[in-house]
Amino acid sequence: MSTEAPEWAGPARFLTPPEPTLRDDGGRHVAGVTYAVAVGYRPLQLDLWVPSGPPAPVVVWVHGGGFMFGDRRYLPETLRPDQLFQALVDAGLAVATIDYRYALEAPFPAQLHDAKAAVRYLRAHADELGISTERMAVAGESAGAHIAALVGLTAHRPDLEGTHGVVGPSSAVDVVVDWYGPADLTTMPRMELPPQIAAKLPPEMATPPEEHLTRGLTGAALADASPITHVTPASPPFLLVHGTADWVVPYAQSEQLHAALTAAGVEARLVPVEGAQHIFDGHDDVDALVALTVDHLAEALA
Repeated sequence: MSTEAPEWAGPARFLTPPEPTLRDDGGRHVAGVTYAVAVGYRPLQLDLWVPSGPPAPVVVWVHGGGFMFGDRRYLPETLRPDQLFQALVDAGLAVATIDYRYALEAPFPAQLHDAKAAVRYLRAHADELGISTERMAVAGESAGAHIAALVGLTAHRPDLEGTHGVVGPSSAVDVVVDWYGPADLTTMPRMELPPQIAAKLPPEMATPPEEHLTRGLTGAALADASPITHVTPASPPFLLVHGTADWVVPYAQSEQLHAALTAAGVEARLVPVEGAQHIFDGHDDVDALVALTVDHLAEALA
């Protein structure tokens, strides 16, 4: 593995892709790609699943975890391991699963900068990776959906682009899938945990994660951390899927974003999952939600 020449003396800003592993189905898997190095932080990596055949459109997947934990390699426990990733590949789409900095590592907009750097990296290295980036999607769940929505909604804001990793290519995407993500941090209720659960958590978890994410931000900078702030008539289409009984991120958050998008004339579909809690817990057909999402992305990126 070699490094790209950095723009300044010192460590590389990113690394070129390693050789892929050939999968039994003829596809390729590229693991541990360092897509950006933000000075003073751990290297930010992505894994890429690529179907066999001609270069495929790409979906960037952003994992959840309350901005405080999570892993690019793992889906919510209500899904089977790799279920969504494999379904996307089976539909002829590539999928990149990405790291980002957590709220105690760096406050907003670090997480947005990281996700945008991943999109730019994929565009810059599309030929080497065997992918097509003419049309791209970003998708995520929970905190990852919040970041994905912001990526989709802020292509018109160069001040929110960030400067680490590959610079130059566009970070704009063509479609967003938002699974139960926060949309407006000013209307997110403060979640009160049962005392018996709160007593078992580390002290950092006693504070709502969005407060860690936005620590010290005020005014316009604080507003920038809410996807709903950035809706314009030029926003890409959205698919929002949210459990109606979600008490971690209330269903009303997706209702707010859907209303703002449709009011701006943006194509947006809101799918309520009746009785489901966060991560679709309690729903008896998560497979159908995966299929709905994959079909939507395959059609949008065709």
